[in-house]
Amino acid sequence: MPGLKKRSVNLAGHATSVALEPEFWAVLETISKDRRISLAALIAELDSKRGESLLASFCRLSALAYVQNKGGAARRKKSSEG
Repeated sequence: MPGLKKRSVNLAGHATSVALEPEFWAVLETISKDRRISLAALIAELDSKRGESLLASFCRLSALAYVQNKGGAARRKKSSEG
């Protein structure tokens, strides 16, 4: 598994960086494209919702939830077709 990939983002007027595995960045990019917002806007939204969680951890959990929800939707669609 490749190492972490760091990206700089501006959150509430402050520059910060987020380090995630490339696989999580890929899912976050997919989410931002699906929602038609920039990756920076998505990260800012996640930051505003994370509460006391670490930003990188919350990004990972959000990416995981997205993938799980997509998988569940695909399974429901398949079962309704069959």
